[in-house]
Amino acid sequence: MSASAPKYEVLVVDDSPVYRKLVEQMLCDEPYSLLFAPNGEEALRMFEEHAPCIVITDWMMPDISGPELCQRIRADKTQPYTYVILMTSNTEKGNVVKGLQAGADDYLTKPFDPGEMLARIGVGRRIVDLNRELAAKNQKLEEAARTDPLTGLPNRRAIEDWASKQLRGAARHGYSLWVVLGDIDCFKNINDTFGHDAGDAVLKTFAEGLKKNTRASDICGRLGGDEFLLVVTHVDTEHVEATVNRFREQFAALSFPLAGQSVGVTASFGVAGFQGKDVQEFSALVRKADQMLYEAKRAGRNQVRVELPIDVKVG
Repeated sequence: MSASAPKYEVLVVDDSPVYRKLVEQMLCDEPYSLLFAPNGEEALRMFEEHAPCIVITDWMMPDISGPELCQRIRADKTQPYTYVILMTSNTEKGNVVKGLQAGADDYLTKPFDPGEMLARIGVGRRIVDLNRELAAKNQKLEEAARTDPLTGLPNRRAIEDWASKQLRGAARHGYSLWVVLGDIDCFKNINDTFGHDAGDAVLKTFAEGLKKNTRASDICGRLGGDEFLLVVTHVDTEHVEATVNRFREQFAALSFPLAGQSVGVTASFGVAGFQGKDVQEFSALVRKADQMLYEAKRAGRNQVRVELPIDVKVG
């Protein structure tokens, strides 16, 4: 198997050392990484630790049965899909149906034929590959649904989800949280004078600078248009204005080559903070930050206005 090929980890569960050895000999030259468990409890421990993509389990075991193991595996929604093959010496249709209903994908009859086992494991590999592809596509769709397409920053939904969790943590542990709304000054004039491509370039530059100034413990994103949002935690009240001002000054110092001209662009910021024990709604902080942003605009733009932390209980 090449270094870039997918890895197939197989967990073999059987209380018989003879059958475990038979499976090992059969699969040792195949592209599998093998794990072995002599009973159901050990299998569950190894399943939780290694998350194998294929499980081959005997029906009869000294502690929990193969169907019970299938049910426990299927009940764990935190792991990727696992293909389960149940081995049984009882081929009565009722027992086969019971095993499939418990969560097995396929079954093998003991004593098994080596060629048949390899073929059925091959089916499992194909199903595992399909599930991996589907999971990767779903992850991309989820990321796209939470990302602003122009700037690559998180969008409103992603920010709100993150900030809501942080607010609960801030209330529980008593640390500060600040919501910063940023708005590019006279952005409509940039679009009207130089075109939307120029406006997009300004937005991307602003987003890149915002991202560079955002710590790993914080989040920044684009709400839409020329509005951006930054959520900052663990910053003292006396330092938050200086923190936002530093970025404001960095952006104001830039020069954009637009239509043969060197154009300076500024931005205004409104800041609202929370520190306390009563959980605060994120939307209330955003509204307060928006009021501060309006004050910054009214005061002449290219400024920062801060509302001191509020601690208001949600009814």
